[in-house]
Amino acid sequence: MSEAIQILIIDDDEALRDSMRQVLKKEGYQTRDAQDGQEGLALFQKEHFHTVFLDLKLPGINGLHVLRQMKYASPETPVVIITGFGTIESAVEAIKIGAFDYLAKPFTPEELRLTVRKALKGRKMSLENLYLRSELKAKSEFDMVIGTSRAMQKVLDVISRVSPTDATVLITGESGTGKELIAREIHNHSLRRDAPFVVVDCGALVETLFESELFGHVKGSFTGAHETKHGRFEVADGGTIFFDEISNIGLNIQAKLLRVIQEREVTRIGTSPKPKQAWNLQ
Repeated sequence: MSEAIQILIIDDDEALRDSMRQVLKKEGYQTRDAQDGQEGLALFQKEHFHTVFLDLKLPGINGLHVLRQMKYASPETPVVIITGFGTIESAVEAIKIGAFDYLAKPFTPEELRLTVRKALKGRKMSLENLYLRSELKAKSEFDMVIGTSRAMQKVLDVISRVSPTDATVLITGESGTGKELIAREIHNHSLRRDAPFVVVDCGALVETLFESELFGHVKGSFTGAHETKHGRFEVADGGTIFFDEISNIGLNIQAKLLRVIQEREVTRIGTSPKPKQAWNLQ
């Protein structure tokens, strides 16, 4: 099951917003739109968006101010500036302060589609960089499960049969027997090998922050939530998440994890309960 891509359009031109909605809907994207900066910021803080299209000339709060607020709250969310001929210089300034790209009016449906694809790809790269993806999937450490004994051959056989599937895997064993190494090998030999491998050390996380660490939260959802946080599940988008020493967590969190594993749905703290993302879980 794939995540529904949600795109925010902020522009005071109702006809333009309608045209963009129709094009994006045909591509399978979900859209929300706002006619001014204040309304757009309210939606952005309340909901989860993969890309934002933002006009610079808006009534009330100007586009550059809106851009700064968005990049402060969610730096990895690509914001594409919608600009007219007379505001190209402003669009260049916007890129300097964090905008992903700009789209000059009038633009074609194909230009819009291409820009969305580029923005989504850029967002994925940003999320990967947040968690140092290159270190998480260091293959030099993955190819070390070797052995000629009958028991080890059985383990390697299970790895080869499980890796191509989307099954949830339980790995048991005493401390130091290589449970994480097995999980990395399963990931490395799976179709998810090019996506992140995220480790959650259940024994090291503070219980009161466990839910926020796993599921993420939106800004203002609880005391101390000064900015939107991406949970470990979201970072593991399309890849593998490994819970080390999962028996150490409390029963309350275990129940919530069970629901995630069963339903393959994750919702950030502070958002409406609706499907956010499905992952292969290990």
